[in-house]
Amino acid sequence: MSKAPPPPTYSAAPAYGTTSAYPPPPPGYGTGPGYSVTNTNVVVAQPGIATVMVFRELPVQCTCPSCGASVVTSTSYETGTLAWVICLVLALFGLWLGCCLIPFCINGCKDVIHSCPNCRHTIGKFNRM
Repeated sequence: MSKAPPPPTYSAAPAYGTTSAYPPPPPGYGTGPGYSVTNTNVVVAQPGIATVMVFRELPVQCTCPSCGASVVTSTSYETGTLAWVICLVLALFGLWLGCCLIPFCINGCKDVIHSCPNCRHTIGKFNRM
């Protein structure tokens, strides 16, 4: 009767900070005709962080794209789609004698325009609808 071979032994995991768990290749490995070893540097380009300005009702601090100054925007109101929709809905419900014009007087129904206080360039717009 023959004895069974002993079970294989496994080496422990490499210690923290070592470069590889594998032994180095034998001498002459990777040489021969048509085989060349070149060291190349791989450059990974990461895109810049894009900042997205969120324009709402309140003024925001940003850099003006026109004059390049760091400013707090000045806000103004402009009649937009929401004011017209509310006007039409009020007119459909019978408030056509003047009450349907109320949304044009309320800033909460209008769009907000953000502009630079230095050069008056329009930086952004908040559409309510």
